[in-house]
Amino acid sequence: YQRRVHGEDSTDQLDLEACGRPVNYIVPKLVTFLGHPDLSVRKVALHALVNLLQGYTSSPETAGIFNAIVANIDQLLQGIFTLANEPSQDVRKDVCRSFVALLDAYSKLKPFIKDIITYMLAQTQDPEESVAQEACEFWTIITEMEVATADFQPFIPHLIPVLLKNMVYSKFEQSMLDSDNQDAQVADREDAIHPHLINKAARAKAHAQHHQEQGMDESDDDEDDPEEVSSWNLRKCSASSLDVLSSVHGDPILEHLLPLVQQRMGEQQPWEIRESAILALGAVAEGCYTGMRPHLEQLVPYLINILHSDKKPLVRSITCWTLSRYARWVVGQNPPKLFEPLLQVILARLLDDNKKVQEAACSAFATLEEEAQSDLVPYLQPIVECLAQAFDKYQAKNLFILYDAVVTLSDAVQRRLGQRELVQRLMEPLMRKWASIKDDDRALFPLQSCLTSLAQAVGHEFLPYVPVVFPRCVQLIVRHYEQRRALQSNPTVEVSDREFVVCSLDLLSGMTDGLQSGIEPFFAQCPLVELLEECLKDQGPDIRQAALAFLGDLAKTCAPRLIPALPRYFPILVANLEPQVVSVCNNAAWAIGEISVRAQAETLPFVPQVVPRLIAIMCQNLNRSLLENTGITLGRLGLIAPASLAPHLQEFIQPWCFNMRNIRNDVEKEHAFLGLCQMIKMNPSGAMNSFGCVCDAFASWGNPKKELKDEFFSILSFFRQQLGDQWPTCYTGFPAVLRNNLKEVYGMVA
Repeated sequence: YQRRVHGEDSTDQLDLEACGRPVNYIVPKLVTFLGHPDLSVRKVALHALVNLLQGYTSSPETAGIFNAIVANIDQLLQGIFTLANEPSQDVRKDVCRSFVALLDAYSKLKPFIKDIITYMLAQTQDPEESVAQEACEFWTIITEMEVATADFQPFIPHLIPVLLKNMVYSKFEQSMLDSDNQDAQVADREDAIHPHLINKAARAKAHAQHHQEQGMDESDDDEDDPEEVSSWNLRKCSASSLDVLSSVHGDPILEHLLPLVQQRMGEQQPWEIRESAILALGAVAEGCYTGMRPHLEQLVPYLINILHSDKKPLVRSITCWTLSRYARWVVGQNPPKLFEPLLQVILARLLDDNKKVQEAACSAFATLEEEAQSDLVPYLQPIVECLAQAFDKYQAKNLFILYDAVVTLSDAVQRRLGQRELVQRLMEPLMRKWASIKDDDRALFPLQSCLTSLAQAVGHEFLPYVPVVFPRCVQLIVRHYEQRRALQSNPTVEVSDREFVVCSLDLLSGMTDGLQSGIEPFFAQCPLVELLEECLKDQGPDIRQAALAFLGDLAKTCAPRLIPALPRYFPILVANLEPQVVSVCNNAAWAIGEISVRAQAETLPFVPQVVPRLIAIMCQNLNRSLLENTGITLGRLGLIAPASLAPHLQEFIQPWCFNMRNIRNDVEKEHAFLGLCQMIKMNPSGAMNSFGCVCDAFASWGNPKKELKDEFFSILSFFRQQLGDQWPTCYTGFPAVLRNNLKEVYGMVA
């Protein structure tokens, strides 16, 4: 009965018209119960209303619930105010939750908002942490509400000290974290190990450079750590509130924050107070970046010194994070005089004897890598030496973050990492891991992802390791499909995780991309065509996505091996041109383009099947990366089969030009534009109505190479002649930037 009263089962069903919208009767009755003389009834009624509020979403299915509550809001608020000062922690938590949920009806709260903010400020300081945390959730939401700014702003000076106080580790948290422990040699518990997949974006690879799918998986892969005090607690909630506060209100909050931080960072202060002040500096790093800049000349060296010498691991850990938040400023200095000291101290902390510090240092190093990019090159020797030592020192959990640091380094410096002595030093511990991890161990996934990025970065320097890595990847894929076939006749057969196939395909693709034709001899030793076909036909989009990326890389480097199988591959490729699964469709379009320029004659029979699918994709408002790859492939097909595409030019030329003008200039874009020129020459009328778009797309090149420039000039001259007396009007109608390009590069004037 109580579960029904509390509204915890199916909130949306309370608003079903077929049931008579019972919420319209339940809410007024529950609101009435808030004035019941029996406290236990008032508590249950409030809890039920809070559950209804928290079950509300912006979807039409639950909008009626919120409307029913708003219709009774005056009486509801009166009841909540009556219960606001009850001694019961549970009641006060529900009061806080109700105020948080009711912010969606801000206009109804506005007459009472100052009293509500004052109450929530007091509850955020409640000695009972669970009450304070519920109240603290209020600040993130109200801070981001533009309509509440004028009412909320006067309370900011009072809120900041409260948030700072709540950001201090409690005694209980300190005891649980065992903060002074030098635990680097202690093996991780099994339940503390989460083998996250590293560099998931690599699996979305549709194009080796600039057309990679962005934001395909932006979910946060962090899982609750059993060793942490809590996945979400008052300390984290307060730090998050300060972060949001700084993002919305910016530099003006510093006049209230910095004096408190300076006071709390004094040497006489307990370490946990100093730690919370350093956390606060990190929390405001982005929102108050401009206001913090004048202080960074003194602050960053001070934090570097703390990171170097502080005896408390939790202080060193948070200092890693805070310094990483200012990495952009450090790298951007001219000259970057603090970059080397920062890099040195982070590398030193990578080898800390405390695992929490190792983790924080690894994350900070990854951030510094992303900011510094090629600035890391002069320091590659000490960086690689440090990473190699860390691989031998880290326990299982931190290894995953360390793998990620190597991936980020590979992406940052690319081929400059391909010095033989550096590769050898880095690969020594990695190959020991490769040999020690069993075929059914999920810890293999992040190692494979790490090796994928390394192989792409170091190129032919990876060749000595291919005889060991390549056959194992093939065997992992073969084993998975053998197990799946065996399962059909024997339900007791265990099938390996699909990720073994995905990560193995990614690593094969990475080696192919890195070694180019140097990988070809290894394919002679495996059933490549059959194996890849099985992967391309897999029901799982994750495997197909990886297999299509591998196919595209193979086409670039080993096209002759694929040619006999193209009649089997092309129907599969066409079937995967379905934009409902963006990542798969993206890779299919890219792979077709790669095949078409390297096996031109063999591609021609399949052009009639491919082109309608590509045009349909090109003419929709879809993912940008997908449209760019589709445009490149249409252009490449136009280069090898202009007669097949030219009749359809008018159908897709406008969206083609719009999408292609924005990608960076490289050989693939060059192929595509050469193909467009061939199509226009065969069907100029198909481009006439879109001539302005064509000129704009041509201008996106700036000053192209001679072959392409000559083609552009030929087409521009043709249309100028065709337009005759209309040319001056057409020309003067172009934007000034476009007119200037046509004049400077092609000599075109009115």
